Amino acid sequence: MSRTISVVTGSRAEYGLLQGVIQSIEKSRLLSLQLIVTGMHLSPDFGLTYKEIESDGHTIDYKVDSFVGSDTAFEITKSIGKGLSGFAEVWSTTKPDVVLMLGDRYEILPAAIAAIIAGIPVAHLHGGETSEGAFDESIRHAITKLAHLHFVAAESYRNRVLQMGEQPDRVHLVGGLGVDRIKSLKLMGRRELESQLGQEFLERNLLVTFHPVTLEIDQAENQLNELLKSMAKLKNTLLIFTLANADTKGSTLNKIINRFVEEHSNMLVFPSLGQLRYLSCLQFVDAVVGNSSSGLAEVPTFRKGTINVGDRQRGRLRADSVIDCAPTSSAIDAAIEQLYSDEFQNNLMSVTNPYGEGGAREKIIEVLENVSIEGLSMKRFYDIAS
Repeated sequence: MSRTISVVTGSRAEYGLLQGVIQSIEKSRLLSLQLIVTGMHLSPDFGLTYKEIESDGHTIDYKVDSFVGSDTAFEITKSIGKGLSGFAEVWSTTKPDVVLMLGDRYEILPAAIAAIIAGIPVAHLHGGETSEGAFDESIRHAITKLAHLHFVAAESYRNRVLQMGEQPDRVHLVGGLGVDRIKSLKLMGRRELESQLGQEFLERNLLVTFHPVTLEIDQAENQLNELLKSMAKLKNTLLIFTLANADTKGSTLNKIINRFVEEHSNMLVFPSLGQLRYLSCLQFVDAVVGNSSSGLAEVPTFRKGTINVGDRQRGRLRADSVIDCAPTSSAIDAAIEQLYSDEFQNNLMSVTNPYGEGGAREKIIEVLENVSIEGLSMKRFYDIAS
């Protein structure tokens, strides 16, 4: 008899990482997939991306509508409450063997809370990581403490989960799912991608994503304007912007970006490129600029540069291809100059990604197929000192 794995996804970025695992669960003779979508997937403001999940051939079993249509702190807190109520209803009608979730976003936290109250074990992907500039940091660690199984991307992250009192035999080092996704996809060629974008690549090309730094939210607009000031100076450069997530002040930043792009002929903007177009772009751009975790976790695999602006990703592992800089125009200008220097470009050829070389999904599936479910929802605190 197969065991049911309920996969929860709430955003475009996290679904892209989960997709390979979802496909592998579907193919497994020992596992049965239950798919639940929530958060931004169900929002018209973010493109109703649940339709992309369906177009990928996946059946969505439940939709938990938690989005409340605004990105103030008050409304985001209401969204968490709405999600908690929705997941409580789901778990009252179905009881999978394990709930699988990834990361650190507020849409996912209610699923974990409701699952443990319903007595359903939680498996957590990409725990132990840090992003000190965002409240995602606290949410990620909270889900780690709620979870019963852990799949981490690097040894240092495994050690951090152990520090938090999780039993060593429940913390599995599998590598980064972003690397897996890159290895498994057949990426677009240049001409096909240019046709999809509606624009040919130029002499220089940059992919730009800037999310709100939620622990410095009063500085968000100023930091974005400093970034745009630097971007406006670039000549013979195609700038491809992707918009911010549904974080506090995200819609405010997106309005600024949209106005900025309208004023410049060498710029494009997309609410979401989707995983295939996004990863295909990484083949042809010179670097990514901004504060997305992708710049640290995925871009190094392409041996391309990352200009990591500000503190949002502070604390994460980073490759030598990452240039950290302050969120000021002068610092970003200096980082761009470093990016295009002969020395930096030559060193990119020897870059290795600290998130591994792939194979994460196979390791995750092996654990899900073979782990003992009996007693899994019981947890004992692991004290390293003892």
